Amino acid sequence: QLQLVESGGGLVQPGGSLRLSCAASGFRLDSYAIGWFRQAPGKEREGVSCITSRAGTTRYADSVKGRFTISRDNAKNTVYLQINNLKPEDTAVYYCAADRVGNRCLGSSNSYDYWGQGTQVTVSS
Repeated sequence: QLQLVESGGGLVQPGGSLRLSCAASGFRLDSYAIGWFRQAPGKEREGVSCITSRAGTTRYADSVKGRFTISRDNAKNTVYLQINNLKPEDTAVYYCAADRVGNRCLGSSNSYDYWGQGTQVTVSS
């Protein structure tokens, strides 16, 4: 069974950091582009970052540039999202998703084939 599992979310104070993980089972992530999305209560899901399969090209939403870093460890079949200087507006459920067309990095959720269940990030003092 093809599955993505996110982990690493939690409650942090403003200015804190988290590293989210997206681990795959049942398939190899290294041929997929991976995107991270988030959805806050009452808001639409938005793409925050993505990384292509081989070239490792990355993209970030303007709202997270300089604070979020996406990376992949193909040996561990895992993609990470390092989040620094967290702000209350980063509070959301964070999802990872896999796109079978590995050489593109898109922000539209419609392009992705597999999704994880999400991990909650709450930023509050």
